[in-house]
Amino acid sequence: MTLSRFYCPIEIATGQIIELPANVAHHAARVLRLEQGDEITLFNGNGGEFSAIIARISKSGTMVEVAEQLDIERESPLNITLVQAVCASEKMDWIVQKGVELGVSRIQPIVTNRSMVKLAGERADKRVRHWQQIVISACEQCGRNRVPQVLPLLSLPDWLDGQMIEQRNLCHGTPHNLCFMLLPTAEKGLRDFPKVTQVTALTLLVGPEGGFAPEEEAAVLAIGFIPLHLGERVLRTETAALAAVAAMQALWGDY
Repeated sequence: MTLSRFYCPIEIATGQIIELPANVAHHAARVLRLEQGDEITLFNGNGGEFSAIIARISKSGTMVEVAEQLDIERESPLNITLVQAVCASEKMDWIVQKGVELGVSRIQPIVTNRSMVKLAGERADKRVRHWQQIVISACEQCGRNRVPQVLPLLSLPDWLDGQMIEQRNLCHGTPHNLCFMLLPTAEKGLRDFPKVTQVTALTLLVGPEGGFAPEEEAAVLAIGFIPLHLGERVLRTETAALAAVAAMQALWGDY
């Protein structure tokens, strides 16, 4: 039987008796109905995981005894940054969740000219915190012991300002890093890159439901991104992002 896994962003060591954070304790005791003596798995995002046994459940808290540290990693060898134009809440939640399951290393949400969802200020910060919680839940489910970061929401121009020099170096300075922009009108697909065998990192830029505006396409291509299509069919933004990540994992990752 698969053990319940919990993210605990605290110092954990073998032999410790620790109190679970309140939200984790609630999930373990009230939602999953775990009991004293049940075995669970903990991870704190620093790598590896810990087997633990629930020692006590009470109104004042849930205590667990850490039994063993396990040197287990489930990270892809491919470092993937997914730059995703924000879309409708359920679609964006889906992209974040499944992206983590597929091995994405970090997620950069952006707002473009044609984005249907406009976020700023506290609303933007709240959504980023929401997406980060989805990341944590996905890690608990899929077995990852390192937690990908959801970066602060940026406009496409602001993101490009920060990427201009970096992306030029990445895309033209070494074959081990690739930077792709999904475009239905692109001439090349992933089948055109079979000889790129030593990719260690890539950045994938995915537009909103209405696609990128022409001036946005030009600005991204100007800093060295490679336009890429995914077959002859036009995919929805939430389909395109996940299909591309899965295909790239098959080519250069751990599939």
